[in-house]
Amino acid sequence: MKKLCGLVLAVSLLPVALHAAEPGVTDTEITIGSSLALEGPAAFLGQEVNRGFTALINSANEKGGVNGRKIKLIALNDGYEPVNCVINTQKLINENKVFMLANYVGTPTAVKAMPVWIGAKVPATGFFTGADALRTPFNPYIINVRASYAKETEAFIDAVVKNLGVKKVAIFYQYDGFGEAVKKGAEAALKKHGLAPVALGSYERNTVKTEEGLEKVKAAAPEVVVMAGTYSPLAKFVKDAKAQGLAKTLFYTVSFVGPEELAKELNGNTNGLIVSQVMPPYAEKTLSVVSEYRAAMVKYFPKSPLSFGSLEGYVNGKIALEGLKRAGKDLTRAGYIAAIETIKERQLGTGLLFSYGAQDHEGSDNVYLTHYKNGNFLEIRNWGDLKK
Repeated sequence: MKKLCGLVLAVSLLPVALHAAEPGVTDTEITIGSSLALEGPAAFLGQEVNRGFTALINSANEKGGVNGRKIKLIALNDGYEPVNCVINTQKLINENKVFMLANYVGTPTAVKAMPVWIGAKVPATGFFTGADALRTPFNPYIINVRASYAKETEAFIDAVVKNLGVKKVAIFYQYDGFGEAVKKGAEAALKKHGLAPVALGSYERNTVKTEEGLEKVKAAAPEVVVMAGTYSPLAKFVKDAKAQGLAKTLFYTVSFVGPEELAKELNGNTNGLIVSQVMPPYAEKTLSVVSEYRAAMVKYFPKSPLSFGSLEGYVNGKIALEGLKRAGKDLTRAGYIAAIETIKERQLGTGLLFSYGAQDHEGSDNVYLTHYKNGNFLEIRNWGDLKK
């Protein structure tokens, strides 16, 4: 009789267990967690990406949220330090009980925390990094929105070799996973053209100690320097390099840098500066997502200037919420991942497409090569202008 009662009890509880809500999901709310630099030397990057993501969430919540649920964002500061990111990720999953993660900023931070969310089987969407470590090998719990650093550096190297006949390229990089990812991408792109770096220099993350790296680079008299770092150390490197004999050298860096803050710290010394972007220039008002983004930023952050970082955060939010919408009312983490994989050629503006698949979690391959002109980063139309 006791065995029978136990069986009846187990069976009666089974439907409840099967339909128990996922962590971070209630009848009225979905909780998303994020770890990024909101303070410290890389704060501009985290703050901008977070603003864009928040603007998208605010806009969606004003319209009723997603499938009747409002979105709640918990954003924690990691100061661009990997250990802090791990602690934050553990807290978001175990204490805050978030449904999913999104909008992480930085390679060393995200890569260090990656085993935490993968182990907990929590999906993470939209990373402000293009590192291959978040792409290969494929993992279903990692959902990228932007193009990789490999694609960024390849687009740049192909362009300067083809259009300017460049042969002497040096690499100056942050000595960590981020810098290594960009260096590796640049070396692979150069190899395609039968070239190799003429010099390598590096500096330590969260410092501006660029002098030793500059000595190695300038000794090779490069035509181009590929740089990987944040805005303050790269601004110092460029200013010092130009003052020490590299005035005619082109200085290129990938999208992570925080281009607006880099231009600000260069204080007008932006001649020869090229930045690859993975989002279209926010001056392109004709693109639907740019128009939406600009309106949202004016409404929710009227005192904050526009930036590539906040635009990327906004687009990260668009993709994340598209996945939530497609997953339906009976929301599960597995259902969210499956829903993301149904996004095919989702157009957010002319030429700006996002597609996913069962073994493809990189939404976009778009790369825009820009230079600083008339107070804005604009797409390069005439490479001959850079020779002047």
